[in-house]
Amino acid sequence: MNSQRRKALAFVAAAVASGAGAMVLVPRAGVAEMTAAMPLDTLFPAAFRTWKIDPDVLPLEVGAELRKVIAESYDQTLSRTYVNAQGYRVMLSVAYGGRRNQGMDIHRPEICYPAQGLALRRDTREEVVAFERDRLALKRLVAGTGARNEPISYWLVIGHDVASFGYGHRIALLKYGLTGHVPDGMLIRVSSIDDDEPAAFAAQDVFLRDMLDAMAPDFRRRILGLEQG
Repeated sequence: MNSQRRKALAFVAAAVASGAGAMVLVPRAGVAEMTAAMPLDTLFPAAFRTWKIDPDVLPLEVGAELRKVIAESYDQTLSRTYVNAQGYRVMLSVAYGGRRNQGMDIHRPEICYPAQGLALRRDTREEVVAFERDRLALKRLVAGTGARNEPISYWLVIGHDVASFGYGHRIALLKYGLTGHVPDGMLIRVSSIDDDEPAAFAAQDVFLRDMLDAMAPDFRRRILGLEQG
């Protein structure tokens, strides 16, 4: 049994032992605030440093069926392609759910890319990246089809915490459930079309650093899991 599974089971045991199990199943209040009140296209800057939106290039279009599922699962989504002064492009995709964050699995790259016909070419790994004084555990993987090779970086925020899918997601939900709250959820993903995977991940780190520097301080802390609940 791995450590994440042990932690999840410990949370369940604590809920039952304390008589708080009902709060896990019937949360009373949400923690979504700023994200629900403001559109993602305002919270995520359109231009920063040498990056700007490239209106001529859009992220991979999803099929009608998956698009319907996404619309039913999230309160807001955002898809953009940015280009820098050197002509390098990075795609940004964000999915936000207020009290419907259980649907985050639908937007998980390990699920949504194969659903769109792209094979997973590299298994998901975790890499901790430093953004000045802040550190963020990014998930890295590579998907592709034919000549298209797409290195991907993403992270998941549940409530005020950066979490992982699977047991990490369940632990976060249980933690909030014990206090009678429903956490919101946000998945932030960046990717590039690039055969040079190390160079692509390095460019994505620069993009994220520049974007985070341009964000409102409160929202930056929010999506880095640094905001206190």
